[in-house]
Amino acid sequence: MEVIESGRGDVLLQDIDDVREWMRENKSRALTDKVMDEHEAVSRFVHDGDYISYDLSSMVRGPASLEREIVRQGRRDLWLAAKFTLLDSTILVAGGCVSRIDVGFAGLGQPLFRAIEQGRVTVIDWSNGTLALRHLAGAMGVPFLPCRSLVGTDTFVRSGAKVVEDPFTGKKVCLVPAVNPDVAIIHVNQADRHGNARIFGPSVAPVETAMASKRVILSTEEIVSTDEIRRSPGQTTIPYHLVSAVVHAPYGAHPGTCPGLYAYDAEHLDEFFAARSDEQMQAYMQKYVFGTKDHAGYIEAVGGEARMRQLRERETIKEGYYR
Repeated sequence: MEVIESGRGDVLLQDIDDVREWMRENKSRALTDKVMDEHEAVSRFVHDGDYISYDLSSMVRGPASLEREIVRQGRRDLWLAAKFTLLDSTILVAGGCVSRIDVGFAGLGQPLFRAIEQGRVTVIDWSNGTLALRHLAGAMGVPFLPCRSLVGTDTFVRSGAKVVEDPFTGKKVCLVPAVNPDVAIIHVNQADRHGNARIFGPSVAPVETAMASKRVILSTEEIVSTDEIRRSPGQTTIPYHLVSAVVHAPYGAHPGTCPGLYAYDAEHLDEFFAARSDEQMQAYMQKYVFGTKDHAGYIEAVGGEARMRQLRERETIKEGYYR
């Protein structure tokens, strides 16, 4: 195929055969107990320089508790795949963890925008859909997938995509490269000890993200029995053999929402978005991230069980949500 145009953005390119071989050698199908706390999960499975992906961001079922732990442990030079990014990228950038972001959508965080403007963080533009498509390619074990998005846009110019001549029709078609993250962090509603996970409500590409990634850390609102999983196998979203660790993290998406369980914390979000200067952002980080030992400590810092009860009462979907 003739390459007609190329975006100028950086791309993490991996040999798909090497990735497939790694998956075969390292992804066990043994039913092992993978439950651990967030400190152990991040310590074992998130390394400096890793490419990290997640399904949803901080406003809806984002893996917020794991992101705060990554900051506490001082990971550096991370490359994020942020299909949507709000609080999550801002917190990781403020923690000094991130050097590059593949982004479909970014908004709201002034400290994040300032880091981009000052060149402390490199952004490679994609769209939400093409980032999801890149994960699908990684999950399928193919080097790229075609699409009709991006062509003729400024986003294409700042992406790592290519426009080629379709060998069947001779028309232009856009190709987006596969991505195989080093680690995915995904917050779920329920999981058993082996990593069979259920997601209820909105998603972007949780299965594709998990399948494409070498290591997968799940944080979960609830740990259920394997017998419960087997009673309703059709509700399993992510199967156990894709998963490296299971972290029990009730309210792990706070200050965002986990639909059907608790509402997002509007008052806390107001406090976060009031941190417009770098100094204000660091004060927020000291209070809620560096100043807390773990997720349980964070929940106490934001109001404890009394506050969580208020957020549960705000959520309108109640009985029968999991049925």
